[in-house]
Amino acid sequence: MPTAEVEPIAINVQITKEQLMVELEDGRTISIPLAWYPRLQHASPAERKRWQLLGDGYAIEWTDVDEHIGIEALLAGRRSGESEKSLARWLTTRR
Repeated sequence: MPTAEVEPIAINVQITKEQLMVELEDGRTISIPLAWYPRLQHASPAERKRWQLLGDGYAIEWTDVDEHIGIEALLAGRRSGESEKSLARWLTTRR
């Protein structure tokens, strides 16, 4: 019997020194190692707190650190695709 797929929708975000936790509309909370997203890992606590949901909650954006993460990507276990060279260049601009 076919089932209807429901788009995963984020409703809240919390970040600790080691984890990114995303609360979904369906009641689940997913926890991802912060090390998977180096820009967030290198961000200040204040920058980490300044996030916004895009659309109806299909993605999270941190404009201060130019990070954008789709909820489906989190559920699929996809880490940041940023190259080491790009990250190093970004870190240089933060000094």
